[in-house]
Amino acid sequence: MSRNYYIAGNWKMHKTRAEAAELAKALAAQLKGGKHKYLVAPSFTSLEAVGAVVKGTNILLGAQNCAPEEQGAHTGEVSVLQLKDLGVQAVILGHSERRHIYKEDDALINKKVKLVLQHGLEVILCVGELLEEREAGRAEAVCETQTVKGLEGVSAADLGRVTIAYEPVWAIGTGKTATPEDADAIHAYIRKVIGKLYGPAAAEQMIIQYGGSVKPENAAQLMAKENIDGALVGGAALKAETFVPIAQFS
Repeated sequence: MSRNYYIAGNWKMHKTRAEAAELAKALAAQLKGGKHKYLVAPSFTSLEAVGAVVKGTNILLGAQNCAPEEQGAHTGEVSVLQLKDLGVQAVILGHSERRHIYKEDDALINKKVKLVLQHGLEVILCVGELLEEREAGRAEAVCETQTVKGLEGVSAADLGRVTIAYEPVWAIGTGKTATPEDADAIHAYIRKVIGKLYGPAAAEQMIIQYGGSVKPENAAQLMAKENIDGALVGGAALKAETFVPIAQFS
């Protein structure tokens, strides 16, 4: 199996430009020579400052969202063209906070996915169920729908630039983590869904990250699972002393 681990930090709505640049400097120094794929996604306002720090390092610059249109009368939105102009290499789309707090549906997320891929950037597509959906036995069905609809119209060639992040919504920022077994089962199921859509080779190659209260204490157990290929880290990504041990898990 040749999937490379991919550890991404989603900084959400935290940090001034100076604070963001300071964290990026610490990460660039401490992850130098690291053997996995790394990404940080600061707020839009800090992308330029962080981009200047990570340029030429082994850390990719990510954005946390983008608009579904290239330009136009979209007050308060940020375009993929503007992100590219800042050196952004990947965009996180369909994060549970975007889905549930800001009411983004699968069709909107799919439009964004296709636009970002069309412009040559990478995508981290987030999927995951709510607690009531899990308790009703619908976790797999929800993840399948979000995966299928999120990837609608995405070619097999473009799929190579897509990473899927499984985030059980009930485990984000709650301190609850899906057990490594629970997480691996859903990851395996998502891989099966990719296999149905794109064939077994594509399924085998798909990087599927886990997101949901990943910490230095549980990173190695999660990563040891066959179908877990990395992490999308929230709270623990905000400090070098918690993100670096996750990024360097062994």
